Amino acid sequence: GTIHLFRKSQRSLVGKLTHEFRLVAADRRSWKILLFGAINLICIGLLLMWCSSTNSIALTAYTYLTIFDLFSLVTCLISYWVMMKKPSPVYSFGFERFEVLAVFASTVLAQLGALFILKESAERFLEQPEIHTGRLLVGTFVALFFNLFTMLSIKNKPFAYVSEAASTSWLQEHVADLSRSICGIIPGLSSIFLPRMNPFVLIDIAGALALCITYMLIEINNYFAVDTASAIAIALMTFGTMYPMSVYSGKVLLQTTPPHVIGQLDKLLREVSTLDGVLEVRNEHFWTLGFGTLAGSVHVRIRRDANEQMVLAHVTNRLYTLVSTLTVQIFKDDWIRPTLSSVPIANNILNLSDHHIIPMPSLKAADNLNPVTSTPAKPSSPPPEFSFNTPGKNVNPVILLNTQTKPYGMGFNHGSAPYSSVLNQGLGIPGMGAAQGFRTGFANVPSRYGTNARGQPRP
Repeated sequence: GTIHLFRKSQRSLVGKLTHEFRLVAADRRSWKILLFGAINLICIGLLLMWCSSTNSIALTAYTYLTIFDLFSLVTCLISYWVMMKKPSPVYSFGFERFEVLAVFASTVLAQLGALFILKESAERFLEQPEIHTGRLLVGTFVALFFNLFTMLSIKNKPFAYVSEAASTSWLQEHVADLSRSICGIIPGLSSIFLPRMNPFVLIDIAGALALCITYMLIEINNYFAVDTASAIAIALMTFGTMYPMSVYSGKVLLQTTPPHVIGQLDKLLREVSTLDGVLEVRNEHFWTLGFGTLAGSVHVRIRRDANEQMVLAHVTNRLYTLVSTLTVQIFKDDWIRPTLSSVPIANNILNLSDHHIIPMPSLKAADNLNPVTSTPAKPSSPPPEFSFNTPGKNVNPVILLNTQTKPYGMGFNHGSAPYSSVLNQGLGIPGMGAAQGFRTGFANVPSRYGTNARGQPRP
């Protein structure tokens, strides 16, 4: 192949963003979003100028909702870009988490704007400025019209999913209670008020209503403090509406399992564990990859005689109904055979092949043990009541003779050896001679292994 001596310089961040923007702009569906984005920028500029001329912080809080609409349009563009991109070696699961990140960032920025309004409102309570109502009502209707037109005209898939999947805000709950009361009086309105209302449309209408009340009270009584109160109300409604969406998208970014699918996953895993050949299902982990996309991995232990491909097909068929991106690790059962451990034997002892070696725990340090009781020595504690001179657990490996006669002859000597000779070869307790007897009955040990206490051969 061709050898390139000099590598091409990598694109800068601005160059990469420009390339991806051109990729999105090539789709005709994104032209509508770009048009609404341009109109949104113009409306934001007009509203900010009217906020400065009227000196109204309530109108400023309502303008932040228009800025949030701009963020939602950017999120919609990112959603189109995600559908165009294919998984790569770096992003093996695709780019769906980018739209989750866009929703999380948009809602968090809206909450930061609400906190900024609350801070400014607290300062205005100390010194309330005069509010000019010349363009207050005009700015309210312009912002309301554009926000509703944007929300209803653009099909924003990420925010539509989050608004349905996230928990209801306190504003939605109060409106739902009011709707039930109205529908109890007029049942014909149940089809309009009883379904769950769109939180974005609801906050736009509630904010416009608060600004209208502010305009009337200032025009009638010159009550300027109501502008600050309306700003606080709009900020609280904004924070309460965006907070559940931030929590939901944040849990998706943290790769948590959605609560509403835990019961279904448990049911499917129980069905998988009862399949033919499946012994155990373990190390299961399921998480939300994107909005409406569930990923997971599971380890399945099967019998040694089971068909791996057949079990894999059945497990995938069961879990694929709920988990779209699934990784299944199949491994067969393997019996665990215990390994025999041994200790080095001196050459002067009998042959290794004629004896069974019983490994015993190693000796502890001599300064921590009492050679009489085989227990840790405690200077402060009194000696035990009964002290037996037994080896206990602190003995070297004991070598027992193999008295079974081998059916084949290989030139080895078989039979029994004197038991006292084994003790004389250093298998006694440290610090005690082999001639010293044991008080547990070892003093009357017969001289031959395989005889009873009286010295008679066993039957």
